[in-house]
Amino acid sequence: MRTDYHGSSSPNFTNFGRSILSMKRDPVVHSIDPETPNQSTEVDAFQRQVTQRFHDLSAVDSHELLSVSWISKLLDVFLCCQEEFKAILFNNKSAKQPLDKLVSDYYERSVKGLDVCNAIRDGIEQIRQWQKQLEIVLCALDYKKSLGEGQIRRAKKGLIDLAIGMLDEKDTSTANIAHRNRSFGRYQKDSQRVNSLKNFRSLSWSVSRSWSASKQLQAIGNNFFPPKANEIAATNGLALVVYTMSCVFLFVMWALVAAIPCQDRGLQSHFNIPKTFVWGAPILSLHERVLDEAKKRERRNSCGLLKEIFAIEKAANFMNELIDSIQFPIGVDKEEEVRKRANELRVVHGSLKIGLDPLEKQVREVFHRIVKSRTEGLDLIARGHE
Repeated sequence: MRTDYHGSSSPNFTNFGRSILSMKRDPVVHSIDPETPNQSTEVDAFQRQVTQRFHDLSAVDSHELLSVSWISKLLDVFLCCQEEFKAILFNNKSAKQPLDKLVSDYYERSVKGLDVCNAIRDGIEQIRQWQKQLEIVLCALDYKKSLGEGQIRRAKKGLIDLAIGMLDEKDTSTANIAHRNRSFGRYQKDSQRVNSLKNFRSLSWSVSRSWSASKQLQAIGNNFFPPKANEIAATNGLALVVYTMSCVFLFVMWALVAAIPCQDRGLQSHFNIPKTFVWGAPILSLHERVLDEAKKRERRNSCGLLKEIFAIEKAANFMNELIDSIQFPIGVDKEEEVRKRANELRVVHGSLKIGLDPLEKQVREVFHRIVKSRTEGLDLIARGHE
């Protein structure tokens, strides 16, 4: 039954943390009607595949977790699960209530993820602007050129523009967001900063200025409960498939908001998973590791937990301090140190150059898959009632 999808390849976590910590590593134990062995096999296989996929995601080391490549793998997992979920529903299209309501609720919940996808694409575009600033710095410090005062000044200006943009993005309080205009600009007394921001922050949000990632996650998780025993029995276990897919969807949306810059990233989402679900263990592991990352002192005020964002901040800060200490003419030792720091910036720039475009395509694919699956699913339900 497995369908593989091959894609291109400081937040407030308190409420989310309290509820998800109730998850245990116990096996799934649910009774399914023995008269429907094929359906039972589909349900069990789906839950095993979800477990394995999230186990693979949680097996990465700390250097890969929350990287562009890891987020890409997470979206691959969602797309695979979504396809298998749709296949199960189409294989059991004769099922009626209460499955119809559970499926309809899932699709209505998933629609709330469309704004999240739009906000994440805005965040990716913002990172792409930082990438352009990195290109300016790297061009100024090209290893083929000797380092003179002009090159250092151009690199310094690029670093200042980069720092202004990233600092501005960290200010994500709801009050300030409500006063942003469509081009991200805000009034500044320093005319030089105004001009920098005017050039730097030129794109527009595709979600409203008052939109909140935190509130959207809460809306996705509202009235979200495990299926009751009678619902499981009445649907021959298919209610479990719907609930599993709902949990996968919520976690993926939460992880995207945690990693990528977007409006009001406070993650106050309720996520109660009973101990009877084996796929809860790898999700819990991932959640705990993301929490650990968010609690680090250097990440608490970050505009996103994406590894590449931290790498940009760290390397740019070191380079900025180094350039401030330069006196002309530049000594051999100092020039070697500048080259070394430039190589660090070059590495993170290369990672973004390779990964951002495919990641944006995947987010777009998630958006379209949500729309398409909802249309097909609701049409299937409507035809079943004819």
